[in-house]
Amino acid sequence: MKIRNRHGHFNLIAPFYDRFFGGMRHELLFQHLDVQPGAMVLDIGGGTGRVAQHVARQGGQVIVVDPSPAMLRGTRQKGLPGVRALAEQLPFPAESIDRILIVDAFHHFARQALAARDLVRVLKPGGRLVIEEPDLRFRGTKAIALMEKLALMQTHFLAPPDMVDLFEAQGARLLTITHERINATLVFTK
Repeated sequence: MKIRNRHGHFNLIAPFYDRFFGGMRHELLFQHLDVQPGAMVLDIGGGTGRVAQHVARQGGQVIVVDPSPAMLRGTRQKGLPGVRALAEQLPFPAESIDRILIVDAFHHFARQALAARDLVRVLKPGGRLVIEEPDLRFRGTKAIALMEKLALMQTHFLAPPDMVDLFEAQGARLLTITHERINATLVFTK
């Protein structure tokens, strides 16, 4: 699967991304992720590594996966490894990853069912997949979705029950769903 230019807008905003989104808090997300020292963690759609840098401080071996070269430059400037790839075609062996983190990115995946399949494929049995995503059932998220459509971002938001169905169809098992502001955090295991 070829990485297309559908992510070009991220190349444009990469130099400013941390300035706008760097202060966001993710304590609940980190609790759910429960990174143990030495755990292999993928931050899928992790952009500049703004969240991954905090995971690395917890002792995880973090790799940021993102299709945008400009975003990955920000990751590398933070001293984190980055891999240019799509969630639909991860360059990692089956059952090799302890934790997978996706923050505000799942709606950007072009082929969400393929992404779910490959995310579950690389997750170790007993591993955790934690997804923080704006909940489509809130009016604020619906406004964000509309703005992203108008900006031609080709996004597709799913409500949490639809995400659960998508991942359970690939063999993942839901552990919990929590809500904070307009975001839902879904935690799966394999």
